[in-house]
Amino acid sequence: MSSVPQIKVPATYIRGGTSKGVFFRRQDLPAACQEPGAARDKLLQRVIGSPDPYGQQIDGMGGATSSTSKTVILDKSTQPDHDVDYLFGQVAINKPFVDWSGNCGNLTAAVGAFAISGGLVDADRIPENGICTVRIWQKNIQKTIIAHVPITHGEVQETGDFELDGVTFPAAEVVIEFMDPADGEGSMFPTGNLVDDLEVPGVGTFKATMINAGIPTIFVNAADIGYTGTELQKDINSDAEALARFETMRAYGAVKMGLIQDISEAVARQHTPKIAFVAPATDYEASSGKQITTNDIDVCVRALSMGKLHHAMMGTASVAIATAAAVPGTLVNLAAGGVDRDAVTFGHPSGTLRVGAAAEEVNGEWTAKKAVMSRSARVLMEGLVRVPGDIF
Repeated sequence: MSSVPQIKVPATYIRGGTSKGVFFRRQDLPAACQEPGAARDKLLQRVIGSPDPYGQQIDGMGGATSSTSKTVILDKSTQPDHDVDYLFGQVAINKPFVDWSGNCGNLTAAVGAFAISGGLVDADRIPENGICTVRIWQKNIQKTIIAHVPITHGEVQETGDFELDGVTFPAAEVVIEFMDPADGEGSMFPTGNLVDDLEVPGVGTFKATMINAGIPTIFVNAADIGYTGTELQKDINSDAEALARFETMRAYGAVKMGLIQDISEAVARQHTPKIAFVAPATDYEASSGKQITTNDIDVCVRALSMGKLHHAMMGTASVAIATAAAVPGTLVNLAAGGVDRDAVTFGHPSGTLRVGAAAEEVNGEWTAKKAVMSRSARVLMEGLVRVPGDIF
């Protein structure tokens, strides 16, 4: 039995949007973990409490959901005209791996604030009062994100009256701009089609819109898979057969999108792509008891993350929703009424969210210039996280 003492690593536990994660400055990590590799992955897994066969992450900082099994590493940016490099690691709960294949849009809301407080943004860019514009380089997807962080008396303002469905308490509003949000290289619609027939052996063939924007996402019609689009977590996550079907559909969609070569590879790529289902705006009761009406929203959307229905909506998937809604003929656009739009308000299990996006067709290819949404963030705890000294 090991008796190696624990080591202490400076870390900050932050809520960003409807997620929580453990944030690190790269320079504060143990030397062996400052570069990509097995040592870094093992450190982050142990911090979060994974892999945990019980699925609870009791012996770590994770909260046993995809929204709370997250890590962020920030560094002063090496990119011209950027302030901070942002690297996101989605830690699997019951498997020994960290997925680096995509961004976390929710935690993006906390990146600017942490970068400012952590000395990663030059002092002359931070106003005494007002808004600090933080230029973020998202390393996972090689994209620029702009965060507009409120500053009061030279420090990040975290409190305020901005309310975000899925978050209990109000906080300061952080406006985030996802620039050129198509995720990865190549077409925003990797199959070349706005709608495809997605054939899933043993499950069926479904109309699907597959888009690279914010994060690779597969959209299907709720009615085609036996749902209304108003489901809450308990309606999906308690059904093991339904979750298995969604994962099978996600795997075949990943192959069709060119993200993997064989469906067996999907097991080691749980963070991307996402799978979501859409339906026309419908009245429903959100998980908080809040009544959502057709007057409040343009479309209903439900999305799965790491194999479970998300309690609200992933920030990156919100970008995908808004971008797809802006392109006439996609399943999202059709469910939202089939009209031209530069913003969409969608209903999710916890309430509603409005996201702006503009798309245009250039030489037969659809592109998106940016997507904009409001989030909030708050530091929950800061100090030193402890892990056994022999884990890497």
